[in-house]
Amino acid sequence: MSKGKSLLLGLIFGGVIGASTSLLTTPSSGQDVRRRAREQSVKLKQTIEELKNEGLDLKNQLTKTTKEGAVLLKELSQDVKESIENWKKTIEPHQENIQEHLKNVEDSLKELEEKMNAAKKENE
Repeated sequence: MSKGKSLLLGLIFGGVIGASTSLLTTPSSGQDVRRRAREQSVKLKQTIEELKNEGLDLKNQLTKTTKEGAVLLKELSQDVKESIENWKKTIEPHQENIQEHLKNVEDSLKELEEKMNAAKKENE
């Protein structure tokens, strides 16, 4: 935020210095210089007010966007949790069958290995 303030102060001081320089270096009457100084002052105040309003609008928009993002992230998180729970419920009944099939495959592999070892001993 300090960078924004520095930029704003730089714009203000630059505007004041530029306006003052141009007013003081142009050949004009005193009344004309005062009139132009008032006009420049009014323009500078308007510019500062516009910058302030735009800054507030940006702040409000960022706040709103942050809140919306938080809500969306929460909803997404909840959807992912629900999907995982549904997947677990779908897989759970089949888990025992899968484990049983894996045990049968393991037992079959052990039997095959034992037969191969026995056949190998016979051939020696």
